[in-house]
Amino acid sequence: MRTIQFSKGQGTGNDFVIILDRPGMLNLSAGQVQWLCDRRFGVGGDGLMRATRAGAIEDWTGDPDQWFMDYRNADGSIAEMCGNGLRVFGEYLSEQGLITGHEVDVATRAGVKHVVVHGNGMVTADVGTAAARPDQVSVTLDGRRWPATPVDVGNPHAVVLLGPEDDLDSLPVDSQPGWEPEEAFSHGVNIEFVDLVEPGHVRMRVHERGVGETLSCGTGTVAVAVAMTGHTGHQGPWTVDVPGGRVTVEKAADHYRLTGPAVIQVRGQVNEPDVG
Repeated sequence: MRTIQFSKGQGTGNDFVIILDRPGMLNLSAGQVQWLCDRRFGVGGDGLMRATRAGAIEDWTGDPDQWFMDYRNADGSIAEMCGNGLRVFGEYLSEQGLITGHEVDVATRAGVKHVVVHGNGMVTADVGTAAARPDQVSVTLDGRRWPATPVDVGNPHAVVLLGPEDDLDSLPVDSQPGWEPEEAFSHGVNIEFVDLVEPGHVRMRVHERGVGETLSCGTGTVAVAVAMTGHTGHQGPWTVDVPGGRVTVEKAADHYRLTGPAVIQVRGQVNEPDVG
């Protein structure tokens, strides 16, 4: 058994276990991540972020001294990026005095992302480019089927625009949706269900890959903005209401910026059992 120092933060209800690993020597197994993210037996979170230097990450070819957001889903699987996680990660680096000033470039498996910590509880993350794919995809849930827009935000998304006969609030989004063709997302997909309030304003619920329904998904809100721009022609900004709060998505040149609250709530230590 070993003791692990951790922090915990959330952005619009999307919560994360954060572990600082300066030397880059902490290799967490999928089982360890699952235990730490377990809400009954561990710390609890939608995912886990290890803060380490990029030089400690295998195959990283960029600046080795940049902070790297090593992100894992709650099931222990590795994810390319997480928009809300990126904002919480920036808030964590700032609060811990690990960066100078209010801006930082964070290395991720989806590239380097610029983060601005505004100092008022709000954080803006440049999540980079995002684009809809032309593939024909459908999503099924609770015996219903909808066409979906595949969107790449450095990680995969399928955005479903609900019709007037659909009730967003009553959908069983905690259940695993299906999709066709299956090969469209061979490594799984985040699926967003969207209710259009008006051009520039939507409500959203999400089933996150490897997690289930969460209160928010940062890259999911960007995917929704991309898909809804195609549906409505509205270029933005987009206000996206999620169960955990509200974020704003803006496009600057070919990049998307995500702004919303980020809070570090808890610091402590946990005795980790031998979970393999």
